[in-house]
Amino acid sequence: MRVALVTGAARGIGAAVVRRLAEDGCAVLALDWCAGPAAVPYPMPTEDDLKSVAAPYEHVVTRVADVRDRAALKAAADTAVARWGRLDAAVAAAGVVAGGSPLWETAEDELDLLWDIDAKGVWNTAVVAVPRMLAGPDPGGCRFVAVASAAGSHGMFHLAAYNAAKHAVVGMVRGLAADLVGTGISAVAVSPGSTDTAMLRRTAELYDDADVADLVAHQAIRRPITADEMAACVAFCCSPAGVVLNGGVVHADGGYPL
Repeated sequence: MRVALVTGAARGIGAAVVRRLAEDGCAVLALDWCAGPAAVPYPMPTEDDLKSVAAPYEHVVTRVADVRDRAALKAAADTAVARWGRLDAAVAAAGVVAGGSPLWETAEDELDLLWDIDAKGVWNTAVVAVPRMLAGPDPGGCRFVAVASAAGSHGMFHLAAYNAAKHAVVGMVRGLAADLVGTGISAVAVSPGSTDTAMLRRTAELYDDADVADLVAHQAIRRPITADEMAACVAFCCSPAGVVLNGGVVHADGGYPL
């Protein structure tokens, strides 16, 4: 049985990835910070949400852990290895969005939040996961997947800090793939377009004169991508066949920008 660790697992793309991997026969350690309705910059899922994702599956275990806390991530990864004896895939899906102002008016605490969760959170996940993959029984089958964004390749209006964080994710993955040459482990970034999640709805709220339909209009499929569609893409990247994507960016953006 392959074993995966997924961050940002309580809702959205992360939750869909947990479900898809579990249905594909993987054991999954599902992590989320579960910050709840009072979280900044917009309401986050709760521990009950995380548990509900795992409930239908025998081999899904949940842990509350913030990707900014490397020690908590390490403890979670150690739990996976202790329980199942290996770690074959890690999906860094934790992320938040914030913005609505030009770069020069963006608050420093907003920049710090996006950097610490969306960028450094991916770094921390790799720091924890990769050594356990290298020490496992089949490094050549191991996969590190980071959820980036179309904002990792394009400039988005009034989202400069988010752009910076997601561009950094792409750079990290490319650097990690170079560091992993000869190990058999692969690293890839998946860049979603407008996906039907709370993050998409929050993004639309950042613009006074826009809604989700306006965001979706910029991608050629002319509809939101579903979280399950994104999860199918991520699951392929996590599979042994996903090695062919090593060091790349999968633009799973529905044809953005149109």
